[in-house]
Amino acid sequence: MGILPVLFSDGQDARSTRRKKVFVGWARKKVFVGWASCPSYFWTGKMPVPQEEKKFLWDGHPARPNYFCNKSMESRIQAYLRFAASQQRDTEHIGPFLATFSPHTTNPYLNYAIPEDGATPSLADVNALIAAYSDRDRQPRLEYVTKLAPAVEEALISAGFTVEGRLPLMICTPGSEKLLPIPPEIELILPVSDDELLGTVAAQNEAYGEAAPSPEDVDSLRKTLAAGGIAVLARVAATGEPAGAGICTPPQNQTTEIAGIGVRPSFRRRGIAGALTARLLREAFDAGVTVAFLMTLHEQEFRVYTRAGFSAIVSEGCANDEILHISLPPQ
Repeated sequence: MGILPVLFSDGQDARSTRRKKVFVGWARKKVFVGWASCPSYFWTGKMPVPQEEKKFLWDGHPARPNYFCNKSMESRIQAYLRFAASQQRDTEHIGPFLATFSPHTTNPYLNYAIPEDGATPSLADVNALIAAYSDRDRQPRLEYVTKLAPAVEEALISAGFTVEGRLPLMICTPGSEKLLPIPPEIELILPVSDDELLGTVAAQNEAYGEAAPSPEDVDSLRKTLAAGGIAVLARVAATGEPAGAGICTPPQNQTTEIAGIGVRPSFRRRGIAGALTARLLREAFDAGVTVAFLMTLHEQEFRVYTRAGFSAIVSEGCANDEILHISLPPQ
């Protein structure tokens, strides 16, 4: 769900909550995905990883002992990513790829492909994918759960693609969320009015270094909320000045992604990002979501999300699950 730099309230460079402007969801299906067991360990949800089996999420930074071990979780998240990426975008099946194209922007984080599980693309498939994006003046780009299509990366690298990042996945389920304090003089609201919606988008845009919001941006947020998405706006209680915001994308299969959490520079280092994350989780679970996920890039933001109740996903021998971001550099 692309990454864009934004500073969280503690001032760390946070790139995990990708800027997602529009997602229209469908009705939630009441489907339960059971927890899978982790080899050699019996557990009921969270588990410490033994020293000899610790993996690294970042160069030189060992993974924290906060994990969910679930062999089916990555498939559930990949299915959600396909659903979410297809909303309000043009789509085309190209070989084993689902290619999505935003009709409104060339932003690479809103134009990318996802391979089928187990895909083994040929060079012709990759070349066709490149041509489809190039013909639309879009950068050829993919985002997907690496282990579900392990043969794809080699095929892309051979065609000239370069890895942008490997983002560890984190999830939170009902009962795991934490109550985090709301900073003094700040209030959290669910935006409803036009002014509140504008303030939400404006805070996100400023946090991400983007231009002032357009009427289309506000309309996109309104459509997202109408489809079941959730937005939370942090603002100064006395004046209503926006301080930061974040969203939950419209749920599918009782799953949602926490995205677009951004805090304006003048309001950072106050704990606003953590408070936004905690409130989004509470609202999502109250709405029937059973899995909220996000992606992280740095250990610092891993700690922020851990405080809110998120845990890293591990599976198949307790290896860390990740989303691969890979693209073809401009020629």
